[in-house]
Amino acid sequence: MSGLAERLQELSPRKRELLLRQLRSQRGGEQPGLSAIPKQPRDGRLFPLSYAQQRLWFLDQLEPGNPFYNLPGAVRLAGPLDERALRRALAEVVRRHEALRTVFVSDQGRPAQRIGEPPALIMPVVDLGTLGPRREKVAMALAAALVRRPFDLARGPLLRALLLRLGPEERVLAFVVHHIVADGWSLRILVREVSALYAACAAGAASPLPELPVQYADYAAAERQWLAEGILAPQLDHWKRRLAGLPAALELPADRPRPEMQTFRGGQQPLAVPPAVLDRLRALGQGAGTTLFMGLLAAFMTLLHRYTQCRDLAVGMPIANRDRAETEGLIGFFVNTLVLRGDLSGDPPVRTLLARVRAAVLEAFAHRDLPFERLVEELRPERDLAHSPLFQVLFAFQSIPAAAPVAESLAARPLPVEIGRSLFDLTLSLEEEPGVLAGWFEYNRDLFDAARLRRLAGHYLNLLAAMAAAPERRLSELPLLSAAERQQLLAEWAEPAGAGPARRRAHELFEARAAERPAAPALVWGALSWSYGELNARAN
Repeated sequence: MSGLAERLQELSPRKRELLLRQLRSQRGGEQPGLSAIPKQPRDGRLFPLSYAQQRLWFLDQLEPGNPFYNLPGAVRLAGPLDERALRRALAEVVRRHEALRTVFVSDQGRPAQRIGEPPALIMPVVDLGTLGPRREKVAMALAAALVRRPFDLARGPLLRALLLRLGPEERVLAFVVHHIVADGWSLRILVREVSALYAACAAGAASPLPELPVQYADYAAAERQWLAEGILAPQLDHWKRRLAGLPAALELPADRPRPEMQTFRGGQQPLAVPPAVLDRLRALGQGAGTTLFMGLLAAFMTLLHRYTQCRDLAVGMPIANRDRAETEGLIGFFVNTLVLRGDLSGDPPVRTLLARVRAAVLEAFAHRDLPFERLVEELRPERDLAHSPLFQVLFAFQSIPAAAPVAESLAARPLPVEIGRSLFDLTLSLEEEPGVLAGWFEYNRDLFDAARLRRLAGHYLNLLAAMAAAPERRLSELPLLSAAERQQLLAEWAEPAGAGPARRRAHELFEARAAERPAAPALVWGALSWSYGELNARAN
């Protein structure tokens, strides 16, 4: 989720709408507003899928039961826990949000969603207290196994939970939901509502949460209507112009050739921004009129440029897509993806790049309503199963508020769960907590080794520090290597002065070999073969 989106969500719905109108007017005039989301009849009918859901359904049809779109979550709970109240709280969340009791079926060859009755939530409890020091490792292994188990979209349920007892007052709640019914924002809603409902259930009180005005199926039907009415046509026209002539793919230096088909096997490389660098980045943003998100994105684009020498590149950016008051507290797959086109031509100074990135982000956000899947449909890029369309790298940033206790005597702390997937060649995810900025690179293990990502993460941190310290410098002047890497390159790996053949040019080495062994094969192509002598003569 973009930092701009996070800031917008902190505003009241009225102030947010006024700001968004201002952005639209700055980017080419006021655009027609989206009509209201009407409540659809609940008479057992099937509902259409949103465009985002439709893409995931088709991917599941191509490779049934793949776990690539499982969204994991885990929370460590410290203190006395009423397990019965926790189970009731989870069940009430499932009752409130129809998306969590929806399955996806084929209706005359077309996908449709069917909303079921609230099921009896099964939350197995596993006691690991007798395992001693091994219990932590076993708990995380069980949590990982839970989130890697595939879902059956046609049968459901699409939410699973597991409670692991580590001690009398120490537990881990692990859960996983399929992306087709939820997104990252939804997981925060899930945890927040469980916390509120747990306190009420433990006290035997009624739910403190108001009923939801609409459900995700209503939003999916409204999205189809907006597209049918042509309300989003101006946005489609904008994106067609903005992305015209975009390079087909961004090829980062890799350790292995790209497979013919993506396997989504992924790894993670953590990183943390030093507090002093974070402070300087904030000061740079204040002086340049940019957000922290924009500065981090500019550094990421610079990293990609320095690695590939591409001056025209595309980066994906997920946004919450919850600008309407009725969708803010709703569990569902709302997240949309914007394509940011980076212009790094002319070797600009850091401040110039920041201004370009700011303009690109504001322009993209002013045209954020068009579903990414519909954009791909309309642009029809040359499809290649080896990589994703339009962009191959993603940048995600979100601000995470300090965690609130589940109850007065019960503290909750989120735990990371690694599921070993990467939906893109490279994803940089950064999270801002009070006083801390950290995250990870998620990378495709078919392309990159862990050692390469460790170096890449270090180079990103080096660029951040250099950009914050000297924003007047041009991109080519920013140091990429660390002091240790420069020492290794210039001293340890440098050839001694006067070294012999290794210092000769390539064509000189070739001619020397041709003189020594003129009949030896130098080039073979199918049934054809050229000796060193023949190739040297042709070259001359």
